[in-house]
Amino acid sequence: MIKVVLADDEPVVRFGVRAVLATAGDVEVVAEAENGSQAIDLVARHRPDVAVLDIRMPVFDGLDAAKVIRECHPGTRTLVLTTFADDAYISRALAEGAAGFVLKTGDPQEIIAGVRAVASGAAYLSPLVAKRVVDQLSRAHPRPQAEQRIAVLTAREREVLGLVGAGLSNAEIAARIHVVEGTVKVYVSTILRQLGVRNRVQAAIIAHEAGIIPG
Repeated sequence: MIKVVLADDEPVVRFGVRAVLATAGDVEVVAEAENGSQAIDLVARHRPDVAVLDIRMPVFDGLDAAKVIRECHPGTRTLVLTTFADDAYISRALAEGAAGFVLKTGDPQEIIAGVRAVASGAAYLSPLVAKRVVDQLSRAHPRPQAEQRIAVLTAREREVLGLVGAGLSNAEIAARIHVVEGTVKVYVSTILRQLGVRNRVQAAIIAHEAGIIPG
């Protein structure tokens, strides 16, 4: 069972997200918070697999909470709830180490998929969020620049990067390319180092920018 702490300052949003996650069968919301500070306390108490955090919350926003959780409770991964109005926050969220982004107004099943993905160690970008992020970043970093960045990778590493961008976990990538999971971990570590990025989400953004996500 995947344990989740859910944080959003709007009770109706928490109710809706909790109801969606309850349909998954393998996800349990163990606690709810109204702000980021409460979320941090609840993560410390319950040690969940995933913290689902709204970006905009009073007292301590979701991105501040994500940073503290990453530094103090690395066993808990963070999935950020965002809206189309939150573009300005996304770069900061990437820097704070959020493992995934899901639109509040998107397909409810994406929330379940996002929780499962980040719990398994994968990065997750809601397709609409990914498009928005890539459109935003592409204005500063055109696609040729992204293609140039991945030119340092081998063909196999580019394949793995594309699968990271598609939201697959190491185990899923290993099954897809017929290698052991430990080999995938080595590939991913090498890819992050070669690209000069800190986490899988940042690598996934480059994969989307370069247009190498498998169909």
